[in-house]
Amino acid sequence: MHLAYPAVLAALLFCVGLYGVLARRNAILVLMSVELMLNAVNLNLVAFDVWLRDTLHTGQALTLFVIAIAAAEIGIGLAIVLMVYRNRGTSDIDRLRDTAEGPDGTATPAQQAPTQKTEATA
Repeated sequence: MHLAYPAVLAALLFCVGLYGVLARRNAILVLMSVELMLNAVNLNLVAFDVWLRDTLHTGQALTLFVIAIAAAEIGIGLAIVLMVYRNRGTSDIDRLRDTAEGPDGTATPAQQAPTQKTEATA
């Protein structure tokens, strides 16, 4: 088998995943796109391992580590997304930007409002 077939497939998968990360607004779909990119890397690792006829199978061993890291990433990422959804009622990435700092490093108006309320009650 030629190396070009799995390499082109992996490149296409990686491009689809990259598009999903850059264009999607839903946090769960962004996590799925990251998983797609990691699977494209795994496909490349295994394809080059077979093509080079490595006796130690380092590409396949590294693929197992990438799968383990991907499983941990999706577990932690999904837990964070679920907690954000419970607190905010949405998993839309654009709506979660109100927790960011302003351009001059100060807190945004949404962050300043709770401090004003605590000062008024104290």
